[in-house]
Amino acid sequence: MKKIKVLLVDDHQLIRHGLKSLFNETQDIEVIGDVGSGEAAIEFTRLHHPDVILMDLRMPGIGGLKATQQIAKNYPESRILVVSSCDAEPSPSSLLEAGAMGFLAKGSTNDEMLDAVRSVAAGIQYLSPEMAKAINVNRLENADGSPFNALSAEELRVALMLIAGEKGQNIAEKMYIDPKMVSTYRSRIHTKLHVQTDVALALLAVRYGLVDHIPILKKE
Repeated sequence: MKKIKVLLVDDHQLIRHGLKSLFNETQDIEVIGDVGSGEAAIEFTRLHHPDVILMDLRMPGIGGLKATQQIAKNYPESRILVVSSCDAEPSPSSLLEAGAMGFLAKGSTNDEMLDAVRSVAAGIQYLSPEMAKAINVNRLENADGSPFNALSAEELRVALMLIAGEKGQNIAEKMYIDPKMVSTYRSRIHTKLHVQTDVALALLAVRYGLVDHIPILKKE
């Protein structure tokens, strides 16, 4: 089994130690490095090319935003998962534009942390419910007539996973809900956005700037 190579970036050594212990208990995730600054993250990525970078925002030096921008530009094969408080600056929208692949709220459960790393490693954007709500407010609310304004934070998260081609069972596991509820969410989303298929949903998301491209959607 090929392990997911992870770099931890946080200026608090205790946090890095705790995350390293969590990931090293799994069979598919391996922490290959931990650093305390954006500058060190860029240099480590240049040398070792981790699969996923768990990036804190508020650090001495250039900080998480500039580090994310530089890594996403120069080493796009290393996907960045930002860990942030919901009221932190910069906004989730700014980080999305900077090249981050996912957003995880500080205080997330261990299971959600593991799910997020695995999703980002697989090329699937991951948004915690808190981050999804923040993006819905910060990115979509100001878009005149955006139909995505009608979605709740949970519906937006499901919509993003549907657009990414995730199957209902996987969505249910990540949201800790019954698989039947995924069908309910899908029906609500389609109804609110006046679409009949997930392909139409993806096209609408591109049109209103929620995603940059349409992935290959998988049939249930």
